Amino acid sequence: MRVIGMMSGTSYDAVDAAAAELTLTGDTLALRPLGMVSADYPPALRAALAAALPPAATTLREVCRLDTGIGRAFADLAVRADRELCGGRADLVVSHGQTVYHWVERGRVHGTLQLGAPAWIAEATGRTVVSDLRTRDVAAGGQGAPLVSLVDVLWLRGRPGRPVALNLGGIANVTVATGPAGPVAFDTGPGNALVDAAVRLVTGGARDVDEDGVLAARGRVDPALLRRLLAEPYYTAPAPKTTGKELFHGEYLRAALAAHGAPVAAEDLVATVTRLTAETVAGAVRGLGGTEVVSSGGGVRNPTLTAMLRAALGRIPLRVSDELGLPAAAKEAYAFAVLGFLTVLGLPGTLPGCTGARHARVLGSVTPGAHGLRLPRPAPAPPVRLDVLPPRR
Repeated sequence: MRVIGMMSGTSYDAVDAAAAELTLTGDTLALRPLGMVSADYPPALRAALAAALPPAATTLREVCRLDTGIGRAFADLAVRADRELCGGRADLVVSHGQTVYHWVERGRVHGTLQLGAPAWIAEATGRTVVSDLRTRDVAAGGQGAPLVSLVDVLWLRGRPGRPVALNLGGIANVTVATGPAGPVAFDTGPGNALVDAAVRLVTGGARDVDEDGVLAARGRVDPALLRRLLAEPYYTAPAPKTTGKELFHGEYLRAALAAHGAPVAAEDLVATVTRLTAETVAGAVRGLGGTEVVSSGGGVRNPTLTAMLRAALGRIPLRVSDELGLPAAAKEAYAFAVLGFLTVLGLPGTLPGCTGARHARVLGSVTPGAHGLRLPRPAPAPPVRLDVLPPRR
């Protein structure tokens, strides 16, 4: 089956679409990458999204406009992905949508909201769409994240030692495939979220990201500010746990700076929050007994962050997911393609030990394509391993 997986992460800068040929044979799921395409959000849409995200207030009118605008952006890219990556023969589109709120109180997730109405994708492509993947896990008592943990476990469990999958998005998350209590996954804290917030703060909004880690590389870590940031209670909370920009946002950083009191140079602030990400990720990996880290996500493009992370990990090797066949920039989109594929086969897409749910559940909602709802025959049993095949030449 040719499946297009789509997502936009917590950095909300672009929509990514990755296509794969997926085949389930016995207990083995084979994934052959077909490529990735990406498109920036239109500037007006991105600005409207940024203005609506926590801690800002918004209106139902604006939520409706965003749901439509994001749905159309996903639909446009889905059409392109079908044409360019699948030769117009995609069988299924899986849309994660855009997370705008993850409702966490006292360590429990009560709800999660992803915008981007799937009807726009189904109408534009004619393909059946699987969407709203997180909500079922939350309804079953889970955190709804890290939702790709099942894919990480299937992919890495055959490797020696205790491999850890790391995604460095706006929020960083880890999955350890094996351990005394079985697989474990959780959000470690900010990935790029506070780095991006710091860049916006020190440039007066003129820039959104620390391109190539240049600002952090010029700065020096402020030890006192770093200690204050590391005192955040989230870091010592037990897993499973999740977080988001509901906690780690620009006002959070402003409050930390105000409590710190002493002035901090622009480059030093960016260097300090970059080190914060490296230290919290490395601490989580050590706590899991990780023997190697396989990284993906936008943060791997930041050489200063990856250098700090290598230093913090010490002897634990840091690899990029490309080395194991999944491009770092597309890995999450491929993972959502897998989850939607499991959904239409009637198979669960979560591991309760990773999300904290009471039971593994089939995920998502299904929007029929132009020719009605035509689902494949349900599979008799879920896969126990994922093989990534080389691209066709």
